[in-house]
Amino acid sequence: MLWTMKIGVPKEIKVHEYRVGLVPGSVLELVRAGHEVAVETGAGAGIGCSDDEYRAAGATVLPTARAVFDAADCVVKVKEPQLPECAMLRPGQILFTYLHLAADRAQAAALMKSGAHAIAYETVTARDGSLPLLTPMSEVAGRMSVQVGATLLQKAAGGSGILIGGVPGTAPARVLVIGGGVSGAAAAEIALGMRAAVTIIDKSLPRLRDLDARFGGHVRTLASTADAIEREVASSDLVIGAVLIPGAAAPKLVSEQAISRMRPGSVLVDIAIDQGGCFATSRPTTHAEPAYVVHGVTHYCVTNMPGAVPRTSTFALNAATLPYLKLLADRGLDALAADPGFAAGLNVSGGCITCAAVAKTLGL
Repeated sequence: MLWTMKIGVPKEIKVHEYRVGLVPGSVLELVRAGHEVAVETGAGAGIGCSDDEYRAAGATVLPTARAVFDAADCVVKVKEPQLPECAMLRPGQILFTYLHLAADRAQAAALMKSGAHAIAYETVTARDGSLPLLTPMSEVAGRMSVQVGATLLQKAAGGSGILIGGVPGTAPARVLVIGGGVSGAAAAEIALGMRAAVTIIDKSLPRLRDLDARFGGHVRTLASTADAIEREVASSDLVIGAVLIPGAAAPKLVSEQAISRMRPGSVLVDIAIDQGGCFATSRPTTHAEPAYVVHGVTHYCVTNMPGAVPRTSTFALNAATLPYLKLLADRGLDALAADPGFAAGLNVSGGCITCAAVAKTLGL
């Protein structure tokens, strides 16, 4: 260890966001390594972790977010900082959290103004090109998407009244997954387990071959073309958008015309909404008001889906982020210089956008 870092963990303030940047076990690891951790009171309440548990792990519990930000060299969060939080950042301070800047120009501008170094979980890359800090939440969102879709298909929720798996003598729901990455594969796995008729569309033929082998040929796989997407969307009961271009805005792959041809009561779940969404009719929603209807089709576009299962999500996220945070705590920004994949997470630094995909999308 080259120095002692002061790490701050504020309580999340996004609507119905109950996750927390560090669990007590992670705090203990950092404190034993010689670092200091300050946690805002009540920050872990949403996942069942009390202030006393944080104190027992060696953290200092502070009364306000302002006190936490002021005490910290590095602020660790889960969701992108809201504008009041951006205003509490200072030049040279490190922020380690999800950012999703391509869909949030106001946040990007506020982070640039702050002068802080903002590292985004979602653009940190591993040596194999994977996204290790995005993967656990992608897995959660993918699995949740089918659970949510199944509920919204029920008649009482405004759906068409279809049971995902059907019963003998009836057809199961037709579930279309657009994007065969981590979240898409997780969604397909759960939908298949619920006995739905599942189709996956992806632009990568090698990825489709992998998925075909993984699911033993029990899912249909289609190469991504505009025609295939339009045709399959119109005939599906549940469509899950799971498209990702790291750091950049999600492409609008599904037209409003295709959505208008779906059966009334069908459901769209847009996992890509953090990056702007992949349906033409998508707009961000919250857990307080998660769904809306366009052309008779229910849209679920919650920007922090894993926040609905905060305990599972927080522990899964901490398992992935803690090794990176320990490096950051031990070495400061030198940790990025030593690891190009970690450096890829730096999205804003000293008033500048430092992620090419974000800069291109925002025109900066």
